[in-house]
Amino acid sequence: MPIEKSGYIWMNGEFKAWDDANIHVLTHGLHYGSGVFEGIRAYKTPTGTAVFRLVDHIDRLFQSAKIFMIDIPFTREELINGTLELVKRNGLEECYIRPIVYLGYGEMGLNPLACKADVSIAAWKWGTYLGAEGLAKGIRLKISSWVRHNPNSLPPAAKGTGMYINSSLAKVEAVKAGYDEAILLSPQGYVSECTGENVFVVRKGKVYTPPTSAGALEGITQSTVSALANDLGYEVEVANLLRSDLYTAEEIFVCGTAAEVTPAVSVDDRIVGDGVPGVFTKAIQAAYFKAVHGESDDHKEWLDYVG
Repeated sequence: MPIEKSGYIWMNGEFKAWDDANIHVLTHGLHYGSGVFEGIRAYKTPTGTAVFRLVDHIDRLFQSAKIFMIDIPFTREELINGTLELVKRNGLEECYIRPIVYLGYGEMGLNPLACKADVSIAAWKWGTYLGAEGLAKGIRLKISSWVRHNPNSLPPAAKGTGMYINSSLAKVEAVKAGYDEAILLSPQGYVSECTGENVFVVRKGKVYTPPTSAGALEGITQSTVSALANDLGYEVEVANLLRSDLYTAEEIFVCGTAAEVTPAVSVDDRIVGDGVPGVFTKAIQAAYFKAVHGESDDHKEWLDYVG
Protein backbone atom coordinates (compact mmCIF):
# COMPACT_ATOMS: atom_id res chain seq x y z
CA MET A 1 0.00 0.00 0.00
CA PRO A 2 1.62 3.30 -1.07
CA ILE A 3 2.75 5.71 1.64
CA GLU A 4 1.20 9.18 1.58
CA LYS A 5 3.74 11.79 2.61
CA SER A 6 3.24 13.91 5.70
CA GLY A 7 5.11 17.04 6.70
CA TYR A 8 7.51 15.83 9.39
CA ILE A 9 9.16 12.78 10.92
CA TRP A 10 10.51 12.72 14.48
CA MET A 11 14.14 11.55 14.43
CA ASN A 12 16.23 11.34 17.58
CA GLY A 13 14.35 14.17 19.23
CA GLU A 14 14.12 16.50 16.22
CA PHE A 15 11.35 17.12 13.73
CA LYS A 16 12.76 16.70 10.23
CA ALA A 17 11.07 17.38 6.91
CA TRP A 18 9.73 14.13 5.45
CA ASP A 19 12.20 14.03 2.55
CA ASP A 20 15.15 14.78 4.84
CA ALA A 21 14.50 11.86 7.21
CA ASN A 22 17.30 9.64 5.85
CA ILE A 23 19.77 7.08 7.19
CA HIS A 24 23.20 5.88 6.01
CA VAL A 25 23.41 2.85 3.73
CA LEU A 26 25.67 1.17 6.30
CA THR A 27 23.10 1.43 9.08
CA HIS A 28 23.34 -1.77 11.14
CA GLY A 29 19.60 -2.37 11.15
CA LEU A 30 19.47 -2.33 7.35
CA HIS A 31 22.00 -5.17 7.14
CA TYR A 32 20.93 -7.37 10.04
CA GLY A 33 17.35 -6.45 10.88
CA SER A 34 18.46 -5.23 14.29
CA GLY A 35 15.56 -3.12 15.43
CA VAL A 36 12.14 -3.09 17.06
CA PHE A 37 9.00 -1.21 16.12
CA GLU A 38 5.34 -0.56 16.82
CA GLY A 39 2.23 0.14 14.80
CA ILE A 40 -0.20 2.64 16.31
CA ARG A 41 -3.27 4.47 15.04
CA ALA A 42 -4.83 7.83 15.80
CA TYR A 43 -8.54 8.37 15.22
CA LYS A 44 -10.89 11.30 14.99
CA THR A 45 -13.21 11.53 18.01
CA PRO A 46 -16.01 13.94 18.96
CA THR A 47 -13.49 15.90 21.06
CA GLY A 48 -10.49 15.83 18.74
CA THR A 49 -7.86 13.42 17.47
CA ALA A 50 -6.76 10.73 19.91
CA VAL A 51 -4.01 8.12 19.70
CA PHE A 52 -5.31 4.70 20.64
CA ARG A 53 -3.49 2.88 23.46
CA LEU A 54 -0.35 4.93 22.93
CA VAL A 55 1.15 4.19 26.35
CA ASP A 56 0.67 0.44 25.90
CA HIS A 57 2.39 0.52 22.51
CA ILE A 58 5.35 2.51 23.82
CA ASP A 59 5.64 0.15 26.79
CA ARG A 60 5.77 -2.82 24.40
CA LEU A 61 8.40 -1.04 22.32
CA PHE A 62 10.62 -0.87 25.41
CA GLN A 63 9.88 -4.50 26.23
CA SER A 64 10.91 -5.56 22.71
CA ALA A 65 14.10 -3.53 23.01
CA LYS A 66 14.89 -5.17 26.35
CA ILE A 67 14.53 -8.64 24.82
CA PHE A 68 17.01 -7.69 22.07
CA MET A 69 19.29 -5.88 24.55
CA ILE A 70 18.86 -2.57 22.73
CA ASP A 71 19.12 0.54 24.90
CA ILE A 72 16.62 3.19 23.85
CA PRO A 73 18.24 6.61 24.38
CA PHE A 74 14.92 8.30 25.20
CA THR A 75 12.37 7.92 27.98
CA ARG A 76 8.85 6.60 27.53
CA GLU A 77 7.53 10.10 28.21
CA GLU A 78 9.72 11.62 25.50
CA LEU A 79 8.44 9.15 22.91
CA ILE A 80 4.82 9.59 24.00
CA ASN A 81 5.09 13.38 23.82
CA GLY A 82 7.01 13.20 20.55
CA THR A 83 4.26 11.07 19.02
CA LEU A 84 1.47 13.43 20.07
CA GLU A 85 3.39 16.48 18.84
CA LEU A 86 4.18 14.77 15.52
CA VAL A 87 0.51 14.05 14.81
CA LYS A 88 -0.34 17.63 15.73
CA ARG A 89 2.41 19.18 13.56
CA ASN A 90 1.39 17.06 10.59
CA GLY A 91 -2.24 18.14 10.97
CA LEU A 92 -3.49 14.57 10.81
CA GLU A 93 -7.03 13.87 12.05
CA GLU A 94 -6.55 10.14 11.51
CA CYS A 95 -3.30 8.34 10.81
CA TYR A 96 -1.03 5.35 11.23
CA ILE A 97 2.03 5.86 13.43
CA ARG A 98 5.29 3.90 13.17
CA PRO A 99 7.85 4.28 15.97
CA ILE A 100 11.04 2.36 15.22
CA VAL A 101 14.25 1.81 17.18
CA TYR A 102 17.14 0.56 15.08
CA LEU A 103 20.86 0.11 15.48
CA GLY A 104 22.51 2.86 13.49
CA TYR A 105 25.65 3.71 11.56
CA GLY A 106 29.14 3.25 12.93
CA GLU A 107 29.57 -0.44 13.69
CA MET A 108 29.29 -3.55 11.53
CA GLY A 109 29.21 -7.24 12.35
CA LEU A 110 26.99 -9.63 14.23
CA ASN A 111 27.90 -8.40 17.70
CA PRO A 112 25.53 -5.44 18.10
CA LEU A 113 26.47 -4.40 21.63
CA ALA A 114 28.68 -1.48 20.57
CA CYS A 115 26.05 -0.06 18.21
CA LYS A 116 24.14 3.08 19.10
CA ALA A 117 20.39 2.99 18.76
CA ASP A 118 18.52 5.57 16.71
CA VAL A 119 14.82 6.29 17.16
CA SER A 120 12.33 7.59 14.62
CA ILE A 121 8.57 8.12 14.60
CA ALA A 122 6.59 8.59 11.38
CA ALA A 123 2.88 9.26 10.91
CA TRP A 124 0.82 9.28 7.73
CA LYS A 125 -2.68 8.70 6.40
CA TRP A 126 -3.21 4.99 5.85
CA GLY A 127 -6.47 3.20 5.15
CA THR A 128 -7.58 -0.23 6.28
CA TYR A 129 -4.69 -2.64 5.84
CA LEU A 130 -6.72 -5.55 4.44
CA GLY A 131 -9.01 -3.31 2.38
CA ALA A 132 -12.39 -1.70 2.95
CA GLU A 133 -14.18 -4.58 1.24
CA GLY A 134 -12.39 -7.11 3.42
CA LEU A 135 -13.32 -5.13 6.51
CA ALA A 136 -16.99 -5.16 5.51
CA LYS A 137 -17.42 -8.53 3.80
CA GLY A 138 -14.53 -10.65 5.01
CA ILE A 139 -11.22 -12.01 3.70
CA ARG A 140 -9.95 -15.35 2.40
CA LEU A 141 -7.25 -17.04 4.46
CA LYS A 142 -4.65 -19.66 3.56
CA ILE A 143 -2.62 -21.86 5.91
CA SER A 144 0.96 -21.08 4.98
CA SER A 145 3.58 -23.65 4.12
CA TRP A 146 5.98 -21.42 6.04
CA VAL A 147 6.10 -22.24 9.75
CA ARG A 148 6.15 -19.60 12.47
CA HIS A 149 9.61 -19.49 13.99
CA ASN A 150 10.32 -21.41 17.16
CA PRO A 151 10.29 -19.19 20.28
CA ASN A 152 13.80 -20.43 21.04
CA SER A 153 14.99 -19.37 17.59
CA LEU A 154 13.47 -15.89 17.56
CA PRO A 155 11.36 -14.42 20.39
CA PRO A 156 7.82 -13.77 19.12
CA ALA A 157 7.17 -11.68 22.24
CA ALA A 158 9.25 -8.92 20.60
CA LYS A 159 8.28 -6.93 17.50
CA GLY A 160 11.69 -7.26 15.90
CA THR A 161 12.21 -5.83 12.42
CA GLY A 162 14.18 -8.72 10.94
CA MET A 163 11.76 -11.31 12.26
CA TYR A 164 9.09 -10.16 9.84
CA ILE A 165 10.83 -11.84 6.90
CA ASN A 166 8.95 -14.91 8.16
CA SER A 167 5.66 -13.05 7.78
CA SER A 168 6.61 -11.59 4.40
CA LEU A 169 7.31 -15.04 2.97
CA ALA A 170 3.90 -16.25 4.12
CA LYS A 171 2.15 -13.11 2.84
CA VAL A 172 3.69 -13.37 -0.64
CA GLU A 173 2.77 -17.05 -0.87
CA ALA A 174 -0.86 -16.31 0.06
CA VAL A 175 -1.28 -13.32 -2.25
CA LYS A 176 0.26 -15.11 -5.23
CA ALA A 177 -2.11 -18.02 -4.62
CA GLY A 178 -5.11 -15.67 -4.72
CA TYR A 179 -5.80 -15.26 -1.00
CA ASP A 180 -5.91 -12.12 1.14
CA GLU A 181 -3.87 -13.26 4.11
CA ALA A 182 -1.94 -16.22 5.53
CA ILE A 183 -2.08 -18.04 8.84
CA LEU A 184 1.14 -19.50 10.17
CA LEU A 185 1.32 -22.63 12.30
CA SER A 186 3.80 -23.18 15.10
CA PRO A 187 6.53 -25.84 14.77
CA GLN A 188 4.24 -28.08 16.85
CA GLY A 189 1.36 -27.62 14.39
CA TYR A 190 -0.79 -25.22 16.41
CA VAL A 191 -2.37 -22.08 14.97
CA SER A 192 -0.05 -19.17 15.70
CA GLU A 193 -1.14 -15.94 14.01
CA CYS A 194 -1.48 -14.24 10.64
CA THR A 195 1.39 -12.36 9.05
CA GLY A 196 0.53 -9.20 10.98
CA GLU A 197 -2.62 -9.98 12.94
CA ASN A 198 -3.83 -12.11 15.82
CA VAL A 199 -6.53 -14.70 15.15
CA PHE A 200 -9.86 -15.21 16.92
CA VAL A 201 -12.11 -18.22 16.43
CA VAL A 202 -15.72 -18.71 17.53
CA ARG A 203 -16.72 -22.31 18.22
CA LYS A 204 -19.85 -23.45 20.07
CA GLY A 205 -20.59 -19.94 21.25
CA LYS A 206 -17.16 -19.33 22.76
CA VAL A 207 -14.30 -17.12 21.53
CA TYR A 208 -10.75 -18.52 21.34
CA THR A 209 -7.39 -16.99 20.51
CA PRO A 210 -3.96 -18.70 20.37
CA PRO A 211 -1.43 -18.29 23.20
CA THR A 212 2.01 -16.72 22.99
CA SER A 213 3.46 -20.21 23.43
CA ALA A 214 2.20 -21.00 19.92
CA GLY A 215 4.30 -18.12 18.57
CA ALA A 216 1.61 -15.45 18.60
CA LEU A 217 2.52 -11.89 19.49
CA GLU A 218 0.82 -10.65 22.63
CA GLY A 219 -1.24 -8.20 20.64
CA ILE A 220 -2.52 -4.91 22.00
CA THR A 221 -5.50 -5.07 19.65
CA GLN A 222 -5.89 -8.69 20.75
CA SER A 223 -6.21 -7.57 24.39
CA THR A 224 -8.57 -4.78 23.30
CA VAL A 225 -10.81 -7.25 21.51
CA SER A 226 -10.78 -9.63 24.48
CA ALA A 227 -11.86 -6.83 26.82
CA LEU A 228 -14.62 -5.68 24.47
CA ALA A 229 -15.84 -9.25 23.97
CA ASN A 230 -16.08 -9.65 27.75
CA ASP A 231 -18.02 -6.39 27.93
CA LEU A 232 -20.48 -7.89 25.44
CA GLY A 233 -20.88 -10.97 27.62
CA TYR A 234 -18.77 -13.29 25.46
CA GLU A 235 -16.41 -15.77 27.05
CA VAL A 236 -12.85 -15.53 25.70
CA GLU A 237 -10.29 -18.29 26.21
CA VAL A 238 -6.60 -18.35 25.26
CA ALA A 239 -6.04 -21.88 23.96
CA ASN A 240 -4.12 -23.90 21.41
CA LEU A 241 -5.99 -24.41 18.15
CA LEU A 242 -5.44 -26.88 15.32
CA ARG A 243 -5.97 -26.08 11.66
CA SER A 244 -9.06 -28.35 11.77
CA ASP A 245 -10.51 -25.98 14.40
CA LEU A 246 -10.34 -23.27 11.75
CA TYR A 247 -12.08 -25.46 9.18
CA THR A 248 -14.98 -26.16 11.55
CA ALA A 249 -15.24 -22.71 13.14
CA GLU A 250 -18.52 -20.86 13.26
CA GLU A 251 -16.74 -17.51 12.89
CA ILE A 252 -13.16 -16.30 12.42
CA PHE A 253 -11.79 -12.79 12.53
CA VAL A 254 -8.31 -11.31 12.64
CA CYS A 255 -7.19 -8.17 14.42
CA GLY A 256 -4.27 -5.80 14.62
CA THR A 257 -3.59 -2.08 14.68
CA ALA A 258 -3.28 -1.92 10.88
CA ALA A 259 -6.03 -4.46 10.09
CA GLU A 260 -8.32 -3.36 12.96
CA VAL A 261 -11.03 -6.07 13.25
CA THR A 262 -11.47 -7.92 9.96
CA PRO A 263 -13.77 -10.93 9.40
CA ALA A 264 -12.60 -14.06 7.58
CA VAL A 265 -15.05 -15.96 5.38
CA SER A 266 -12.90 -18.91 4.28
CA VAL A 267 -9.76 -20.84 5.22
CA ASP A 268 -8.09 -23.03 2.59
CA ASP A 269 -11.29 -22.75 0.52
CA ARG A 270 -13.44 -24.06 3.38
CA ILE A 271 -16.29 -21.64 4.01
CA VAL A 272 -16.42 -20.28 7.55
CA GLY A 273 -19.95 -20.49 8.96
CA ASP A 274 -22.38 -19.05 6.43
CA GLY A 275 -19.63 -17.36 4.43
CA VAL A 276 -20.44 -13.89 5.78
CA PRO A 277 -19.30 -12.00 8.91
CA GLY A 278 -21.03 -13.55 11.91
CA VAL A 279 -22.90 -12.16 14.89
CA PHE A 280 -19.94 -12.25 17.29
CA THR A 281 -17.60 -10.69 14.75
CA LYS A 282 -19.92 -7.85 13.83
CA ALA A 283 -20.69 -7.02 17.45
CA ILE A 284 -17.00 -6.97 18.43
CA GLN A 285 -16.06 -4.99 15.32
CA ALA A 286 -18.74 -2.38 16.09
CA ALA A 287 -17.60 -2.12 19.71
CA TYR A 288 -13.99 -1.71 18.56
CA PHE A 289 -14.75 1.19 16.25
CA LYS A 290 -16.85 2.88 18.91
CA ALA A 291 -13.93 2.59 21.33
CA VAL A 292 -11.23 3.93 19.00
CA HIS A 293 -13.45 6.83 17.89
CA GLY A 294 -14.27 7.81 21.49
CA GLU A 295 -17.96 7.03 21.03
CA SER A 296 -18.19 4.75 24.06
CA ASP A 297 -18.28 5.70 27.72
CA ASP A 298 -16.11 2.70 28.52
CA HIS A 299 -12.32 2.45 28.27
CA LYS A 300 -11.66 6.17 27.92
CA GLU A 301 -8.22 5.40 29.37
CA TRP A 302 -7.25 3.95 25.98
CA LEU A 303 -7.32 7.40 24.36
CA ASP A 304 -4.51 9.97 24.46
CA TYR A 305 -5.66 13.22 22.88
CA VAL A 306 -3.36 15.18 20.62
CA GLY A 307 -4.61 18.53 21.91
